[in-house]
Amino acid sequence: MSNTPEGCTHDCGSCSQNCGERKQDPQSFLEKPHELSAIKRVIGVVSGKGGVGKSMVTSMMAVLLNRKGYQTAILDADITGPSIPKAFGIREKAQGDETGLYPARTKTGIGIMSVNMLLETETTPVIWRGPVISGVVKQFWTDVVWGDVDFLFVDMPPGTGDVPLTVFQSIPLDGIIVVTSPQELVSMIVEKAVNMAKMMNVPVLGLVENMSYVTCPDCGKRINVFGESHLEEVAAREQLPVLGRIPMDPALARVADQGVMELFEGDWLDAAAEKLEGGK
Repeated sequence: MSNTPEGCTHDCGSCSQNCGERKQDPQSFLEKPHELSAIKRVIGVVSGKGGVGKSMVTSMMAVLLNRKGYQTAILDADITGPSIPKAFGIREKAQGDETGLYPARTKTGIGIMSVNMLLETETTPVIWRGPVISGVVKQFWTDVVWGDVDFLFVDMPPGTGDVPLTVFQSIPLDGIIVVTSPQELVSMIVEKAVNMAKMMNVPVLGLVENMSYVTCPDCGKRINVFGESHLEEVAAREQLPVLGRIPMDPALARVADQGVMELFEGDWLDAAAEKLEGGK
């Protein structure tokens, strides 16, 4: 026998009844950050699938806003594929005391917290089930003493599984950036990420296309290695701005591999940084 009240419209947001059919408001799961953390804006970086350069975009955004004088930090929520510490040359373990965990600091002061900083070695695999991984991500928000941060970037795992859901429900995101690439830029992939954000009431700030093209070193011509991009039409269909196109650049790959991400050169994401800076 159903215990649904008579006349129920199933719109739990406008109802005060605490019945068995009540659906939880996504906002009700939000966790508070550590009491010694003062974080102004939290930006998630997501993708519909792996291998499109989400961590690269996360790193570049943190560096660009840091160069503009803001205090930035990165919460590496991609627990099974953490690459943020390597991009910044961080090999030391995370430090902590009775107060909490402390993020590592890059050469320019960017705060970093990643599961790689808790493992015995950086090549130790994370063989954990979903709930354990989700719990670690939540602890990176609640137990880490981030201090004063203007922009905290959350490098999220790809897809729409347990961990992305935990991030959306537990961490008060101010917006997300969706990263994609030409070879997988079909509306279905982008729409999955966009629709998940909408269901969680999180604004989608725009799209970034990685591996967008290659520039010929001799003539400067742009070559679309993966074929013609459909970024503009997908962005128009979703009514989202294009925040940047990042080429396949050997110099960019080199600074990431060498752990000196803060030395990258390029203006491909300047518009994205300006959008965040303006709070639009």
